[in-house]
Amino acid sequence: MYCLKRFTIVQLSLILFLGQAAFATSDGVWVEDKGTGITEEAAMRDAMRNALGQGAGLEISSHSRTENFELIRDAVYARADGLVSQVKPLGCKPAVGGLVSCRIRAFVRGADVKASWGEIQNVLDQIGRPSIMVYIKETIDGLPQESSILETHIENRFTQMGFDLYARTQLKAIEKKEMDDAAISNNVSKMQAIAKNFNAQIFITGHANTNAAGSKVLAGQRTAMYNADGVLKMYYTDTGKLITSEPLTNCRGGVRTDFAGSAQGGRKALLNCGVELAENLYWSAMKSWSTQISYGGTIVLEVEGISAVEAIKIKKNLMSAALGKIQSINKSFSKRIGTFRIKTTLSSDDLIEILSEGYFVNILEVMDQQMGRIQAVHVDD
Repeated sequence: MYCLKRFTIVQLSLILFLGQAAFATSDGVWVEDKGTGITEEAAMRDAMRNALGQGAGLEISSHSRTENFELIRDAVYARADGLVSQVKPLGCKPAVGGLVSCRIRAFVRGADVKASWGEIQNVLDQIGRPSIMVYIKETIDGLPQESSILETHIENRFTQMGFDLYARTQLKAIEKKEMDDAAISNNVSKMQAIAKNFNAQIFITGHANTNAAGSKVLAGQRTAMYNADGVLKMYYTDTGKLITSEPLTNCRGGVRTDFAGSAQGGRKALLNCGVELAENLYWSAMKSWSTQISYGGTIVLEVEGISAVEAIKIKKNLMSAALGKIQSINKSFSKRIGTFRIKTTLSSDDLIEILSEGYFVNILEVMDQQMGRIQAVHVDD
């Protein structure tokens, strides 16, 4: 005769945890999940995103019909290291295709995910989707290419997830020449100026070169081999701040041909690293952007029509009005324009709220707001 044993809710939860890698508590859920990446660090980041998706799946799916769902979801996922806590690595091992697979146990709070979703959606409602410009200079065997393979990969990845893209075809001839020069010489200021003209919030630039690296016989067929090198960098347009730098590593490819060199071999080398580069840039952009819009960072405040004395007063009153939320203010002044580089945990929305109260209410009028820059003019009392 069989005996039916009674289980408490906690015991049942523990059984589910052991069987399905999920254990709910009163304020969150413990989960186990895995991720893959080119390195252990990348695999751990992927595992945290997957753990967040598993632990807060119901909260995330409840927003599935909202506008910009995928963009907001990935912005939340990009902040996984802040939303997933008590992460315990459970081991890493080699995976298919030369990748690494890592497994973790972590704790996820649905309330944190809900708050994060609301913050990002609120900013999107106010300033719209982020816009981005990509311009990469590529050469094959020293010959400049009219179109960029890496550029296309990156544009497709960002467009797919809801970013507004400004393509190479939108540039005038003189702008293309300037962009080429800027990409080759790493002239960030010139690239920044052009990106500002297009109102792009983020720009990606850099160069990629691929050159013949001899030939080898593969499966009985002579193959022209190519190696690629270069570096891609991503910046905030408003401040010129570097978001991330991605080198071209392990980029090698070839095509079957009787000739020692082939442009197709060069393109194959770039294709081999394009997907990984686009993915790395995408997640770096999402993490930086979602953190910036919610937690601030560096915000540039430009005030036109003030004196040197008024610039000093503005700096002093900003520090007082946002006590504890502004770490530092770097002030510069020239031709009645005060520029304040503010390192803060405030978002640009929070800062504008401060500028509409107290000391500032009768002397400043905000004329333009972007994610990392606020422009204002001085008005008479």
